[in-house]
Amino acid sequence: MLKIGITGGIGSGKSTVCQIFELLGVPVYHADDRAKFLMQHDPVLQAALKKHFGDKVYQEDGELDRAYLSSLVFGDKEKVALLNSLVHPAVAADSEVWLQGHQHLPYALKEAALLFESGSYRQLDAIISVTAPLELRIERVIKRDSSTREAVLARIAHQWPQDKKDALADYLIVNDGTHLLIPQILHVHRELRQRSQLTHSV
Repeated sequence: MLKIGITGGIGSGKSTVCQIFELLGVPVYHADDRAKFLMQHDPVLQAALKKHFGDKVYQEDGELDRAYLSSLVFGDKEKVALLNSLVHPAVAADSEVWLQGHQHLPYALKEAALLFESGSYRQLDAIISVTAPLELRIERVIKRDSSTREAVLARIAHQWPQDKKDALADYLIVNDGTHLLIPQILHVHRELRQRSQLTHSV
């Protein structure tokens, strides 16, 4: 089975693209969702977060206080890097277990916003980048999250530039509202299935 990463800057529409892949029967590991789950349920990760950020990151009922944790790391690159150094290895281990459960399929997708930034792309066979113009991405996020332009730009600043992701990707899917999305996805889907068959025949 091929391990394929799928990424894109915030507002690129990678979640929509993933939904279409899932309709084609391709399993998708959603790294950002699993990170939230693990921060809430993985005792080793919980202990590490408490050690480095204090017991207050978890409320009395055991729930992760996301707002408090965000306030601790916001604007501090060293603390963001520390948080990522704790969470990303836990997600990487979790995704490997998940991928092992889909060995019978031609390929599976690992979706993550910070696929390149975390370095996890190195464990994958190929990368799909979902790309869209910056202004359209900003507009989408403002509409989706009822956010301000400044807040969206601050979030974008924590990610690699879209063109840098695109340059390193093996496949590009343009989600700009002009290029038809489904034909692009079907093309990549066919190529990955063929690539998987070639890999198995070698």
